[in-house]
Amino acid sequence: MKKLLVIIGARPQFIKFAPLSKAFQNFGSIDVIIIHTGQHYDSNMSSLFFSEMDIHEPHYNLDVKSGSHADQTAMIMQRLEKIIAKEDPDGVVVFGDTNSTLSGALVAVKMNIPVFHVEAGLRSFNRKMPEEINRVITDHISVLHFAPTATAVQNLKHEGITDNVYHVGDVMYDAALQFSRKAEIESFILKNLNLSSKQYFLATIHRAENTDNSTLLMNILQFLKHCSMRLPVVLPLHPRTRKMIKEYQLESYCEGIKILDPVGFLDMVRLESNAACVITDSGGVQKEAYFHKVPCITTRKETEWAETVESKWNKLLPPDSLSVEDSLDVMFEFINIQDRGIIQDYGDGTSSQKIAHIISRYFGLDNG
Repeated sequence: MKKLLVIIGARPQFIKFAPLSKAFQNFGSIDVIIIHTGQHYDSNMSSLFFSEMDIHEPHYNLDVKSGSHADQTAMIMQRLEKIIAKEDPDGVVVFGDTNSTLSGALVAVKMNIPVFHVEAGLRSFNRKMPEEINRVITDHISVLHFAPTATAVQNLKHEGITDNVYHVGDVMYDAALQFSRKAEIESFILKNLNLSSKQYFLATIHRAENTDNSTLLMNILQFLKHCSMRLPVVLPLHPRTRKMIKEYQLESYCEGIKILDPVGFLDMVRLESNAACVITDSGGVQKEAYFHKVPCITTRKETEWAETVESKWNKLLPPDSLSVEDSLDVMFEFINIQDRGIIQDYGDGTSSQKIAHIISRYFGLDNG
């Protein structure tokens, strides 16, 4: 029996782990131990995901909650070290690019436990983004690299990482395929909000580069406010964003926007798949919009998912250059594009099975 520790702590990581969790059920010789860092602790961004996506409850919750990057990373490392020492795993899985990702990878590698990075090789090439630092360091200390795209494989190659690099596709695409139908049946959020399909915009704002800058946050909110004059704008509000709106006294810029508390995964899938357009600064939501064939406006200067831009499903509108009227014209012109491409790179919905097989093979187990 091999023991595998899986470290998750934020909404995108719960989504990525859900299909992988099901894939590992086929390997009785791998004991999966789930550690929730508590980085996202709001019930609608955490516990609700476990029940909706049929994920086993975490075996440990580090309960770190919010804090500065240094405080959060240090607290995760301190608490995680004791658990890894107790469990003595054969490998540790980390996902993506959060503080939970980096903390888990650092503790594991310092304790001589191999690190397996799901979503390896992504690069925005903006070292001012904390997420970029997290993903680069994690890639360079990982043993197995599960790249979602061919571009991610090339990014790793350019940094000298060529051993144990696997282009497996995107586990979030697996999740989209698995849970779209369930969302249609079990989510009533459109009815509850009196929304009609393709007759509203869905927005999310959470990145520190946007929320912790009063001018950028004001620009985004002002843009959304003007969008709401054309179609309703639905904004599930991240706790940090809510806090900063209050701190910067930007409440007046939220008038006319349908502001919600964070929503569960199934409700989010319904909102994404039925929106006329998604407006976001989230990497994961950019892809989810593509999976549901919904155009996306990304309020950032760059994206780690360049193929969504190249295929004309995603357009960058940096918040420091948002001119409301011009940007609205650009957005509506973009929404009406007819010749969008198809991204083959994300796989066929079996990325999770591929990852489970590779880890099983790494452990020397017979995986068929």
